[in-house]
Amino acid sequence: MYLIALKMLVGNRGKFFAMLFGVALTSLIITQQSSIFIGLMSRTVGFIFDTPQPDLWVMDPKVQFVDDIKPLQDTKLFQVRGVDGVEWAVPLYKGQIRARLSNGTFQTCNVIGLDDASLVAGPPTMVEGSLADLRRADGVIVDEAAANGKLAKPGPNPDSPKIPLKVGDSLELNDNRAIVVGIARATRTFQSQPIVYTTYSRATRFAPRERKLLSFVLVKVRPGEDVHAVAARIAQQTGLSAYTGPEFKGITIRYFMKNTGIPINFGMAVGLGFLVGVAIVGQTFFSFIVDNMRYLGILKAMGAPNRLLFHMILLQTALVGVIGCCLGMGLASLTSIVSKNSELAFYMPWQVPVVTALATALITLITTAFSLSKVLNLEPGIVFRG
Repeated sequence: MYLIALKMLVGNRGKFFAMLFGVALTSLIITQQSSIFIGLMSRTVGFIFDTPQPDLWVMDPKVQFVDDIKPLQDTKLFQVRGVDGVEWAVPLYKGQIRARLSNGTFQTCNVIGLDDASLVAGPPTMVEGSLADLRRADGVIVDEAAANGKLAKPGPNPDSPKIPLKVGDSLELNDNRAIVVGIARATRTFQSQPIVYTTYSRATRFAPRERKLLSFVLVKVRPGEDVHAVAARIAQQTGLSAYTGPEFKGITIRYFMKNTGIPINFGMAVGLGFLVGVAIVGQTFFSFIVDNMRYLGILKAMGAPNRLLFHMILLQTALVGVIGCCLGMGLASLTSIVSKNSELAFYMPWQVPVVTALATALITLITTAFSLSKVLNLEPGIVFRG
């Protein structure tokens, strides 16, 4: 009987492919939009992710997310170093400075100033040069995407492709000369702005003059000490806030979730995809059931119970759901290949396929329930009507 159910399904090719298209479209939308949403959220905490060395991030208590810089006095660094349980504490500058390109245009850059001695919080991967080259005069390290894109030099002609920034080239940061001593690979920022690494003393020289320039204090906890206990001591003795990396990520993501329209926009896209799937698959499968009422009536007249007919319908919708879901997720996965090294934020953790599979299963159950009432109320005598 189950083989008959499969033959009935595949025999009507038009409706079979229409249902596959509906499920595939739904799973494609849900997978793709969810992955882009997660990719955007991961970019908001990309700098924290690229800086795994410290155990604690110390900052002004009013900081709301990683790019919400509330500068501190330099004396706060020495106060943090004096807290019991702190193995080392280093300064970090993070700010936006305009870079003047060779053609006279300006580009806003995220400038990261690393501790001159330890160079903690440097780029995770070096493509050219080494992190130690930052100690050269006027040295800066530029992220690879910016070197090939927004900071690239214009070609000799207006239609010529841009010339990637290379080691040895120079930039102007706030009217200060900077020499590129390395190219690094770093996580793109939420605004996709170029990332420029240099030393803390040089970054504060590049930055516009302000009374306070210390953005964060990065802390390593002494072995054997409880991280949260040290964080509490820092907060008590300095009046600053101290968060672990995961805590700081959570604060940043919650800020964007609460104060931007990103979750609503992507949520509406995912919800619309789900409704499209229910509408297309439900209507098409109901039409498929109506077309096969005579055959179902014959099976019922031959003694097939309602439970068997229910299992046959469930098998048909499940097959459509599985094939369509796999097709949709496969097409969505191609986005990760296309979006590699591009502005498109796409990140698909294992939770996304699981959610897509559950959504597809729900569509399958709704479709089955939508068509089941027609089958359960079917009269076997319909077979003998003219």
